[in-house]
Amino acid sequence: MSPPAVEVQALHFNYPDGQAALRGVSFAIVPGETVGLIGSNGAGKSTLLLHLNGVLLPSAGQVRVQGLPVDQAHLLEVRRAVGMVFQDPDDQLFMPTVQQDVAFGPRNLGWSEDEVQARVARALVTVGASHLASRAPYRLSGGEKRSVALAGVLAMEPAVVVLDEPSAGLDPAARRRLIEVLPALAPTQLIATHDLDLVQDLCSRVLVMREGLLEADGPADAIFADAALLQRCHLELPLSQQRR
Repeated sequence: MSPPAVEVQALHFNYPDGQAALRGVSFAIVPGETVGLIGSNGAGKSTLLLHLNGVLLPSAGQVRVQGLPVDQAHLLEVRRAVGMVFQDPDDQLFMPTVQQDVAFGPRNLGWSEDEVQARVARALVTVGASHLASRAPYRLSGGEKRSVALAGVLAMEPAVVVLDEPSAGLDPAARRRLIEVLPALAPTQLIATHDLDLVQDLCSRVLVMREGLLEADGPADAIFADAALLQRCHLELPLSQQRR
């Protein structure tokens, strides 16, 4: 039997000032699941995501990816398996051109140049950004930057993708394209977002965080039907479910 794609066990994390950002979070994601991660600002969502490929390491507890512990000894293998899409695409885009940016990860894994270029081309086609290949990332719109950041992760062909607020700042057309592209990124995904309609569209399961704790874990329909839970966690129904 294959191990969980992601397994988090009794995860604690304290920032240097002593603030407890995560307080005993535990869950597992099986291969092929697309899971939403929701909660109000400061609930610990982004901090949790940064543990899944070793950007942060736990104060206590453990994270495993495909059975491998996320620790200093396994960081290279973990980061090959887990693609991270940050909330601000400017945190990911730093090369002179889009083409070079998307090629950066595959090239640094030592693949042949032919393989690198093939992966870059496929990734840019998938996100609808082939026409941007020669452009400088800093000259792109917010939606274009988001597409290129997604392409950079897609080119690595990770087993797991974690995304932090992928629809933030997008206009309706760009958000619609994002929803069309996300299923192609990886077979297993964890999406942290305030966009509960996106969660409803893409995620069969939802994790709810509050003040560094995992408050609930269940099917999306059950989570959104629990009015007391949503109120306690300062959340509202997806717009599509709100009565007018």
